[in-house]
Amino acid sequence: MKMELYKGRILLVEDHIELNDANSRALEFCGYEVYTALTLQKARKYLSWLDPHIILLDVMMPDGNGFDFCKEIRHNTSAYILFLTAKTEHEDMIKGMSIGGDAYITKPFHPEEMLVKVEAAMRRHDTSKIKVIKKGRLTFDIIALQAFNDGESLRLTPIEFSLLLLLAESEGKALSSSYIYETVWNAPPIENENALQTAISKLRRKMENTGYSIITKRYQGYVFEKN
Repeated sequence: MKMELYKGRILLVEDHIELNDANSRALEFCGYEVYTALTLQKARKYLSWLDPHIILLDVMMPDGNGFDFCKEIRHNTSAYILFLTAKTEHEDMIKGMSIGGDAYITKPFHPEEMLVKVEAAMRRHDTSKIKVIKKGRLTFDIIALQAFNDGESLRLTPIEFSLLLLLAESEGKALSSSYIYETVWNAPPIENENALQTAISKLRRKMENTGYSIITKRYQGYVFEKN
């Protein structure tokens, strides 16, 4: 990999050796620094010292479940977690995203689909973009993927940060569920809204005393507005 093409660090957790090798080579060819793990145990060792921008996480691993692993590491990493899952696990994926996952790719998938989603996730770490956005007492740190209320961190997960930032940037405007899914989750509209509803519920609790609220408008969507 040519260092001038460097785009970011990725931890690929996939137990299928051939897929692991093929996907890692595709990512490296595009300029990513890739670390591969065939087990969750190996992934844990990497995360003890590695700070990846993105974690590509297979759901079914030989030594555990990807969802449980996501929940285990979520509070210790700000990495964008992209699940790799079979189509039959769609309902479980909604649950997975509600506990800290950010998006998913259903198997089998073409490497180009993976690269597109990885590229979209990496844009959140682009240091050439605006680093700080202020909204009243709220401050959004684009690089750290965190929001602060008068300097105190709201302790948001990456998906919560992206969701709150999207709503805040559209203050006073109702955003539909389908638009939010396509923009924040980088996925087509999902009929089951449990993941979005769960994220909104958590944000509302964390936003107490910020001077803003997230309002639900029937048939329209969600609105970020001043109290």
